[in-house]
Amino acid sequence: MTDALIEIGSDRLSAAINPLGAELTHLRDAEGRELMTNADPAFWTGHAPILFPIIGRLNGDTLRLDGRDYAMKQHGFARHETFDLAAHTATSATFRLTANDETREHYPFDFALEVGFSIEATTLAIDVRIANPGSEPLPASFGFHPAFAWPLPYGRPRDEHRITFAADEKGDIVELSGGLFASRRPSPFDGRILHLADDLFAQDALIWDPVASQSVTYGATDGPQLRVDFPNTPYLGIWTKPGAAFVCVEPWHGHADPAGFTGDFRTKPGVFEVAPGADWTCRMAITLES
Repeated sequence: MTDALIEIGSDRLSAAINPLGAELTHLRDAEGRELMTNADPAFWTGHAPILFPIIGRLNGDTLRLDGRDYAMKQHGFARHETFDLAAHTATSATFRLTANDETREHYPFDFALEVGFSIEATTLAIDVRIANPGSEPLPASFGFHPAFAWPLPYGRPRDEHRITFAADEKGDIVELSGGLFASRRPSPFDGRILHLADDLFAQDALIWDPVASQSVTYGATDGPQLRVDFPNTPYLGIWTKPGAAFVCVEPWHGHADPAGFTGDFRTKPGVFEVAPGADWTCRMAITLES
């Protein structure tokens, strides 16, 4: 990653974003304590990659579209592209990526992807806009992938951290096999609470398809917590690698291919389309609650 991070903040929360991938790299409280992953290379060096135009893996790492095949690696290409800094103030920054010759080799569309970050008090909001300047519908998926410190830097033990869902989640969760949707099993809930433990993630991410909640709260019960709001998001992934010092809370508009899927990308479950001349928007907000 480049060292040219773009910083924004209030007197209670600050953030630093890398133009490479428009990736949130640091989120710190008023005392400078880090709320994001330590990016230990023994586990995973990501911080909060932007997932576009796919989420997860495609079957055979191949995007099948209108009778042609395109190579597409897991989570898409946006996280590896350098975004332009479109606007920057003390409390906000907007990054923009448009189609280029390299992206068209994997995804044959014109597009404009804008990711805006803004901080007010103890809330970081991330607003996304996907615009379609082309003449045909633009099929896509989009996802957030923030990795928060586990444990948070407030002196509570790792095994006391939990994720509390805002609504009852009555359905099963999805299990992955080779990165693809494979089967389902009962959710490991205690009411609305997911007690975090390494063995939950021995196979891979936990995925709610669909998710009923539009927010979750993460942390220890007797310490500061992070509330993650994701209005109108149909899917949610939670992931870490056992032993790592992070846990990801991932609101998704789309998901990996079902095992064995060989259909056209436009017909894949979880893919939405942006009409010609139109745009699509979504938001995630992270709030530090005392």
